[in-house]
Amino acid sequence: MDSVLPKVIGDLARRVIEENAAIGRKVAVAESCTGGLVAAALTEVPGSSAVLDRGFVTYSNEAKQEMLGVSEDLIDTFGAVSIAVAWSMAQGALRKSGADVAVAITGVAGPDGGSDQKPVGTVVFACAKRGEDPEETNAELKLFDTATTRADVRLQATLTALELLLP
Repeated sequence: MDSVLPKVIGDLARRVIEENAAIGRKVAVAESCTGGLVAAALTEVPGSSAVLDRGFVTYSNEAKQEMLGVSEDLIDTFGAVSIAVAWSMAQGALRKSGADVAVAITGVAGPDGGSDQKPVGTVVFACAKRGEDPEETNAELKLFDTATTRADVRLQATLTALELLLP
């Protein structure tokens, strides 16, 4: 695939598009630390318009609130990089789209911004499905502690998000 993105991302994005198209499933993404890389990867694939409904790049806390309906209290209480916020981002992306499944990504890509509780490489993912009880929404925190650069963290986060979009 001719792509500005690494082959490993392009190959996985192609699988996401092909497998979701085969079952007629639409997807949405709500991205923070990946800054639109997941949507970019998906749109590199011919035929992606049959699968990708929309992407939200909600890098700031205000964008998370305004575009996805994440509550300010949730961000103040748990922080933008938290299971609660990722869960809310995924629910908001599902609510504000025509997608069947939505994945949210929020994290600390570095090299600054980390803390003892949330070091650089901490990324939280959530995957919400239309018609599913919101309590069943899968959300998990991953620490990409072997990533040595901001680009490495973003690459690993993009790959994980794409995997979550596979049927």
